[in-house]
Formats: sequence, C-alpha cells, structure tokens
Amino acid sequence: MGCCSSASAAQSSKREWKPLEDRSCTDIPWLLLFILFCIGMGFICGFSVATGAAARLVSGYDSFGNICGQKNAKLEAVPNSGMDHTHRKYVFFLDPCNLDLINRKIKSVALCVAACPRQELKTLSDVQKFADVNGSALCSYTLKPSEYTTSSKASVLCPKLPVPASAPIPFFHRCAPVNISCYAKFAEALITFVSDNSVLHRLISGVMTSKEIILGLCLLSLVLSMILMVIIRYISRVLVWIVTILVILGSLGGTGVLWWLYAKQRKSPKETVIPEQLQIAEDNLRALLIYAISATVFTVILFLIMLVMRKRVALTIALFHVAGKVFIHLPLLVFQPFWTFFALVLFWAYWIMTLLFLGTAGSAVQNDQGFVEFRVSGPLQYMWWYHVVGLIWISEFILACQQMTVAGAVVTYYFTRDKRNLPFTPILASVSRLIRYHLGTVAKGSFIITLVKIPRMILMYLHSQLKGKENACARCLLKSCICCLWCLEKCLNYLNQNAYTATAINSTNFCTSAKDAFVILVENALRVAAINTVGDFMLFLGKVLIVCSTGLAGIMLLNYQQDYTVWVLPLIIVCLFAFLVAHCFLSIYEMVVDVLFLCFAIDTKYNDGSPGREFYMDKVLMEFVENSRKAMKEAGKGGVADARELKPMLKKR
Repeated sequence: MGCCSSASAAQSSKREWKPLEDRSCTDIPWLLLFILFCIGMGFICGFSVATGAAARLVSGYDSFGNICGQKNAKLEAVPNSGMDHTHRKYVFFLDPCNLDLINRKIKSVALCVAACPRQELKTLSDVQKFADVNGSALCSYTLKPSEYTTSSKASVLCPKLPVPASAPIPFFHRCAPVNISCYAKFAEALITFVSDNSVLHRLISGVMTSKEIILGLCLLSLVLSMILMVIIRYISRVLVWIVTILVILGSLGGTGVLWWLYAKQRKSPKETVIPEQLQIAEDNLRALLIYAISATVFTVILFLIMLVMRKRVALTIALFHVAGKVFIHLPLLVFQPFWTFFALVLFWAYWIMTLLFLGTAGSAVQNDQGFVEFRVSGPLQYMWWYHVVGLIWISEFILACQQMTVAGAVVTYYFTRDKRNLPFTPILASVSRLIRYHLGTVAKGSFIITLVKIPRMILMYLHSQLKGKENACARCLLKSCICCLWCLEKCLNYLNQNAYTATAINSTNFCTSAKDAFVILVENALRVAAINTVGDFMLFLGKVLIVCSTGLAGIMLLNYQQDYTVWVLPLIIVCLFAFLVAHCFLSIYEMVVDVLFLCFAIDTKYNDGSPGREFYMDKVLMEFVENSRKAMKEAGKGGVADARELKPMLKKR
C-alpha cells in the first residue's frame, strides 16, 4: 500500500494534534476486508460469465434454451432444444406487449429469427410473405411457413396480430416494437399515483414535445451552477447578502409570475372545442394553482427562517471568504463532482451489467408451461443480496473517497503557513495520501453508513409492499423507524466527514478520529449552530436560487406551448435536475466550509497566537476572532443574551 510504517498502539492513544507531521497507514484490517469483498464481487461477475450468462444476455435465447446466433447443445427432455441458430441472430416475442407486471418481464414465447419485421404485419398472409422474402420465420419452429395460413394451430403458434413494426436493440439482439405504446401500460401499473391512464399519456406526450426545452434548461442549470461557483470564489465577502437578496427577489418574482399566469389563464376564454385540448388547459390551470400556492407557502416559510437567522449571518462571512481563497489556490476542487460522478457511473454500469448477467445465469429448468428458464440453485442463489450490499458499500466508498480527498487538500492549505510552499497540485497530493495510507479508514466509514442504510431500505421496501394492508399503528411505527434511521444516517454522515478531516490532520484511525472530532464539535456546539449551520443554509439558498431561476425560465418557455403540452412532468424534471446539479457543485463548497470550521476549531483550541503557539488561520479569521472577543466583552457588560453565543469564540491568552 506504499506504507513505510504501520500504525502502532502508541499512536492510537495519541491525542496531541500535530497537523501533517506524522503519516502512517490507518485501519489496515478494514482495507483487507474491503479488498476481499471486492474480490467476492468479481467472483459473482466471473461466475455469471462462466456459466454462459454473458452469451445469453448479449445474444439472447429462445423459450427452449437455445442461444441465438450459434449452435446449441441438446437439453434433456426439452423439445426444440439443441437447434442450430447460426443464421438466426435476433430474439422475437410472439406477444411483446404481454407484460408480467409482478416479475417485470415480457410474458411471451420467444423465438430466434433471422430478421425483425420492420413494418407492421396485419395478417398471417403478411407473416408468410415476410418469411418467404426475408427468410425469417416468425411462427413456432414446428410450423413451416407454407402452413401459416392453412394450419389450425397458426393462431397459437404464430405471433399475435397485428405484428407491430420492430427493430433490433443495439448490442442485445432483441426485436423491440418501434411504437412503445404497449409499454405505457407497464408504466401505468408502476405509477400508483395516477388513477386516470389518460393523464399518464398526456404527461409522456408533454415530455416528448418539450424535450428540446428540457435539455436546454438542464444545460442552463449547469451553467448557473458554474457561474455561482465563480461568484463564490471572487465575491465571498458579499456573497451571503447577494444570495439573500436574490432569493428574496426570486421567491417574490416566481410567486408573482405564477399567480399572474394563473389569473391570466383563468380569465382567458375557452374557444377550443377539442376535448383533448380542453383537458390539457384544465390540467395546466390546476397545476398553476398548485404551483402558486406551494410557492407562496415556501416564500413565507423562507422569510421567517431568514428573519430568525439574520443576526447570525455575519458569522459565516469569514469562513466563506477563506473558502473562496481555497478555491483560488485549489481550482481543481471545482471538478471533484465530475470525477466522482464519472467513477459512480462506471461502477453502476458494471453493477447493472453484472445484475443482468445474474438474471440469465444458472442451470436450465423447465417451468409449468414447458419453457426453459435459467435459475441459480443452492447457496449461490443468495449472490443477489451480496451484489446489492456491494452496490451500497462501494457507492458510499466512492463518495467517502471524495470527502477524504477534499478534506486532505483543504487541511494541507489551512495548516501550511506560507501558501507559497503548497504542493504543486494539493488535490493529487491528497489523492496520493488517500491511496497510500487511508483507504482502510474510508472503507470503515462507508461500511458504517451501509449498515444503517440497508435496514432503512428494507423497511422502505416492506412499507411499499404492505401499503394499504397494515393497520394505522403498524404504519406509524414503520414510518417512525424509517425516519429515525434516516436521521441516524445523516448524523453519521456528518460525523464521518469530520472523522475523515481528523484523519487527514493527524493520521489516526477511524474510531480515534471520530472520537476526537466529536469532542471538538461538542466543545464548539454553538459554533456549529452559528457558523456551520448558517453556512449550509446559505448554500441551500444558492441551490434554491438556481432551481428558481431554472424553473422560472422553464415556466416562461413552456408558456408558449400551453395549448398542447402538460407542464407538470417537464417542469418537475427540469427542477429536479437543476437541484441535483446545484447540489453536486455546492456540496463541494459545503465540504470545504465544514473542513475549514473543524480546522479553525482545532486551531483556536491548541493555539492562542503567542510565540511558539501561533495561529495557522488566515488573517480574515484572526480578525473575526478579535471582533468576536470585543463583541463578547461588550455584550457581557450589557448582559446581552447574545453573549452566550459569542462565548465559544473567546479563548484567553
């Protein structure tokens, strides 16, 4: 692991903070455990490929166990097996719209064919003509093309008429209907909040009609997030007030526009006589009313929160200013969401591919209808659970690596007195330290989150399965457990992040770092409430600003398509994507502020500015501490209640 020295027992008991002085491997047993777990994940993928699942997934197989596009071995007691399908490379379903909603798969006989029908075939004569012209028989193997129109079994052995036009799915050799309207029923069964099926069709048509606008607005949210990051870097001193004013104006403006559009559409005459357009207009009017009421309630709540926290806003300005300097010295921090997202996408693609392999792995077994299915038996059937745990743990591991990387880079910046002596690329230096010394700590922290997340997901699954069947008491108890586990997960996430910072500072193992960080946070509880929370709230306002700006632009653009587009789903998609993008970017800034806060708390605890115990902090934070001391003395003389809030800032020399 590139570790020159191992963590000793003496180090684990050490409590003196020596930033960046000592560096040793941490939580090595957990790193070994994580490596063994990843080997197990690789074994699952290898098993599914070795048992032929890869070929069955990519090439496809028919209902008799034959893999399309190759010669097949005969299966015992299975008719029509062992056929040569070298020239039949595509899987064709006799009834592609017959969906099994419980198992979420196509419940139809599958055949290997030479070509997919590119045009709709309305009669058996058309099916026979297609077989003669293209050499692709769409009926059962036991029925010759010449018998399609004469055999009495043709109605059972041939595809359901009319045969929809289909095209092969790239890389997976399945004939899929070009018109996916039959799959809309499957979506309707999954979406429980839609009672009227026509509503879903209108929502889907609204998304398809507005797809260019949706893509443009998603790009706008990305640009706005980047602009806000630039603004944070260069005008951090006035950022809090700028964001506050813009959010006030945005909330008032957005609410006003929604009420204006609602009043305008309500007064507009209903000249259309087409029922579908009239229904769309009524849906848009109802949606506008809901949006306007929700925006009004949100604006009132937002104003009340900002009114309560107005006196504490000044406490965040110093940290925001230093955080802006961090991004100036460490510009690669801005790109951390991209690398993390890229790593997650690669892992999720691997996980989904392995999951698909598992779906076709196992031995051939005949079902009740006499068709072949592939099932895994014995202990190997529990590989699904192992695979699901791997999804959670490794995803959390990747996110934790991002937190450790950011913490290591910011810690290096904070505890380097002369910024000219910073490494050429502090981010890469932090990644190097993570890989050499602290992967075990990250594995342990992510595993703790996994232990909390899995029970919560199980309870959520049970709640969805038992919906409408359990009594009120059981439902309340189940929701309470889910809520408690969610709160515990958030608390552990916050503690983990500070534990990673403590590890980056002092190179201690996870438990020691978590304990030390917890002690520091408890000693500075008012600082956490007055600085960290307010800072997170201001960043939340930045996310709200991006969502409101994107949503307002979406409202204005979609207003020109109100006659034939339902607004609900396109606007929800745009706002959700805008919030996701804003969260990815501003969460990095939030991490930087949190790491700076812990470094600042440690600095003020163990240093007082005297010779030999000089502060590491930036001059702006020094001024902030001095101003807090003066304010504390003045407030103490007057007996002001705010003295209790400023008292943690005071450290006597």
